[in-house]
Amino acid sequence: MLDLATDKKHDETRQGEAFAPFVNGTDQYKKHFYIESYGCAMNFADSEVVASILMSNGFGATQSAENADLIFINTCSIREKAEQTVRNRLNQFKGIKKHKPGLIVGVLGCMAERLKIKFIEEEKLVDIVVGPDAYRTLPGLIEEAETGQKAVNVLLSRDETYADIAPIRLNSNGVTAFVSIMRGCNNMCSFCVVPFTRGRERSRDAASIINECKSLFEDGYREVTLLGQNVDSYYWIDEQKDERVTFAMLMEQVALISPLLRVRFSTSHPKDITDDVLHTMLKYENICNYIHLPVQSGSSRVLQMMNRTYSREWYIAKVNRIKELIPDCGLSTDMITGFCTETEEDHQQSMSLMEYCKYDLAYMYFYSERPGTLAARRFKDDVPEEVKKRRLQEMIDLHRIHSLQSMQRDVGKTFKVLIEGTSKKNEEELYGRNDQNKVVVFPKGNFKKGEYVNVKVESCTAGTLIGTPSAP
Repeated sequence: MLDLATDKKHDETRQGEAFAPFVNGTDQYKKHFYIESYGCAMNFADSEVVASILMSNGFGATQSAENADLIFINTCSIREKAEQTVRNRLNQFKGIKKHKPGLIVGVLGCMAERLKIKFIEEEKLVDIVVGPDAYRTLPGLIEEAETGQKAVNVLLSRDETYADIAPIRLNSNGVTAFVSIMRGCNNMCSFCVVPFTRGRERSRDAASIINECKSLFEDGYREVTLLGQNVDSYYWIDEQKDERVTFAMLMEQVALISPLLRVRFSTSHPKDITDDVLHTMLKYENICNYIHLPVQSGSSRVLQMMNRTYSREWYIAKVNRIKELIPDCGLSTDMITGFCTETEEDHQQSMSLMEYCKYDLAYMYFYSERPGTLAARRFKDDVPEEVKKRRLQEMIDLHRIHSLQSMQRDVGKTFKVLIEGTSKKNEEELYGRNDQNKVVVFPKGNFKKGEYVNVKVESCTAGTLIGTPSAP
C-alpha cells in the first residue's frame, strides 16, 4: 500500500494544493483544465501524466478552478475519510458550476475505479469518471461530456499504459521528481482496496524508466523517487533481448546515470526488501539510505488476519538485517490501530514493536473498513471507534517521543543536503533533505536550489534539523 501522507501523521489523506502548470497565451487553447490531487504519491504522479495527455491534445492548464473549463480531481480510496474529503471538495465546486454551466467536472483515480457509474448517480455534479488505467481516453471522454452525456471509462489494464508519456511536472520545484516504475499490487492484504482499484502488478519497460530519469537529470533535476504500490517487486522481462531486470538491477542503472542524481524509492513490502536491494543501496552513495517499510501491526495474530504474509518476529529480523548492513538507514512505517478483533494485548504488541524499531517517521491511522475488501467480507469491524482513536493517539504520542529522539541523535553531525528551495517560515533560509529523508534548514548564504551542501546540525525540533552550511 503506497501512502505518503502529510507530516500530520494522524491525518488520513494527503491533499495536494490545487495545482497545474500555468501556461501563458490563453487564446491558443480550446479549453483550460485544472487538476487537484489527493492521496498517495502515485496519484500525484498520475496527475502529471494526465496533464501531459491533455496538453498534447490542445488543452491548456490553469492554476485556478474558477478559470477552468475542465476540473479534474484525482482521488484516493484507501480510507473512508479520504473519500469524504473528495466529496466535500466536489460540493465546493457546485458554486463554480452554477456560474459556469458549461463547466465539466471529472473524477479520476481509485475512487472512480471503486465506485464507477454509481459515482455519477451519487454526485450529479460529476460528468466524467475515469479509472487510473484509462487516462489516454480523456480527450474522447471530454468530447462525449460536451454533448451532455455522462462519460465513464474505468477499465483496468494488464500492461503498463503510460510508459511512453513524458509527464508534465506539476507544481515542480525543479529539483525532485516522481518516476512511476510499476502499477498495481498482487499481495491482497485483507484491509486494502488497492488491488481492486489499481489491478494486478505490472512493471514498466526498464529502458523507458532509465530514459525518463536521464531526461530529468539533463533538465536540472537532482533527485528521483521510483514509485510503485509494491516497488521492490518490480520485474521486467525483455523477451527480444532475453534479459530480466529486477528492482535492484533497475535501481543500479538509475544510480549510474550520474553520481549527482539522488535515488529514492517507495513503497516497499517487507517481503520484497532483499539483500540484493540492500547491497545495491550500500554500493552507491547516491542511493539514499532510507526505507519505508510498512508493518501495519505488531501482533502476529492480526498480521495473519491482514494477510501480510509475515509474523512480528520475521519483520523484526528484517529490520535487524537492514540495520546490520546499513547502520545509518532511516526507517519509516505505516501502522493501523483497531483492525478487526484487535485486543488491548494486540495493541500493546504494536506499541512494543514501535519501541523496538524507533521509527524516524510513521504514518498512523485507525482502521477504516473498505467495501469489497477481504476484511469487509470475512471479518466484523468490531472495535469501537472511540477505542480505535484512543489507541491511535497513544501510538502518535509514543512516536512523537521517538521522532524527537531521532532528531536529537543527529545534533552535532554533518549531512550532505540537496537544496530543494526556500524555507516557508523564513525567506533567509533554505531547506533540503539528507540521506535519511530528514528536512534540514540552514541560512541561505550564496547557495542555490539544486546544489548539494554539507550542513552541520546544531539544533532540532521534532520534525526539522537546523544547522550551518560549510563554505561553498
